[in-house]
Amino acid sequence: VQLVESGGGLVQAGASLRLSCAASGIIFSSKAMAWYRQGPGKQRDLVAGISSGGNLRYADSVKGRFTISRDNAKNTLYLQMNSLKAEDTGVYYCNIGDWGPSGYYGMPYWGKGTLVTVSS
Repeated sequence: VQLVESGGGLVQAGASLRLSCAASGIIFSSKAMAWYRQGPGKQRDLVAGISSGGNLRYADSVKGRFTISRDNAKNTLYLQMNSLKAEDTGVYYCNIGDWGPSGYYGMPYWGKGTLVTVSS
């Protein structure tokens, strides 16, 4: 299994970024996927998840600003981030998981992450 994130960078507050995660070694279309974020000195938290059937789950802090999507033909996961805030700063990781009654359940498969820095 290989997950490669890209698209991070340094932006000002209010800007937008689009993250991508290229997946290989899995049947991408059959798996739930998610984005996690680890801010400076913080634990890694779920930002957004998407099931194989398109069900969505977002952290309260990003609802209305972030959109997770997937392109099964390209084995790629996306995260469109709008109206970025300083507190969105962190390393963003792609994850493979399952979907259940409570939403997304992560598995121990991670990429190296992509750094997003939002200046205020």
